Amino acid sequence: MKKIILSLLILSSVSFSFSQDKVTFKSADSLTIYANLYEIDENAPYILLFHQAGYSKGEYKASAIKLLKLGYNCLAVDLRSGEGVNFVQNETAKEAKEKGLPTDYLDAEQDIVAAIDYAYKISGKPVVLFGSSYSASLCLKNARSNDKVKAVVAFSPGEYFQPKLILKDFLTGFDKPVFVACSQREYTYMTDLLAGIPDNKKSVFKPQDGPGEHGSKALWKENPSSNEYWLALLLFFKTIENGQ
Repeated sequence: MKKIILSLLILSSVSFSFSQDKVTFKSADSLTIYANLYEIDENAPYILLFHQAGYSKGEYKASAIKLLKLGYNCLAVDLRSGEGVNFVQNETAKEAKEKGLPTDYLDAEQDIVAAIDYAYKISGKPVVLFGSSYSASLCLKNARSNDKVKAVVAFSPGEYFQPKLILKDFLTGFDKPVFVACSQREYTYMTDLLAGIPDNKKSVFKPQDGPGEHGSKALWKENPSSNEYWLALLLFFKTIENGQ
């Protein structure tokens, strides 16, 4: 535990070199997907960062830089279902609307698939999917039995697609390590939703020192419980690095 706490301090304090670039790639229906690439090493594996409803890649404006210190490149993606946050507008959603393409939650699934293919093609290494709210659910759906995905980090997943799709149906026998974070209020619901995932594959976290937050904004410094979330997240990454 002392090593984890030390790592948390490092995430907060150590400066290091990385590049940040805007990149684009195409979804299955030819929509241009806009993303911010945070790169420390072109050969490093990727964490793919997906936002919650009404948001943009700006959800990870601060979190992505901390996650780089875990030894991963990060790709923060604008999905077609969203608007903006932290003064960062959703460029993919804007273009989808201009072209008259559908922008419901499930329509964004193909954008996640495109991002997986894009990052895997660069590094040749399985990616970690990192989702928030509706995108967390889409990450869980697309990770199972996908050799291009190493693990999933899901902040506040849920049944956001009913009646078209029942997420719980996709989780029985889930075959990837998964870290699920939620608020205290969401915890009972979360344990029921994830019941089909084997215990040795899942880690479910709720904060102890406060109510917590919905989605990955739980990691924002404005959340009084943010250090708790970061500590639990670091522990999860330690376990997948060790192949546990």
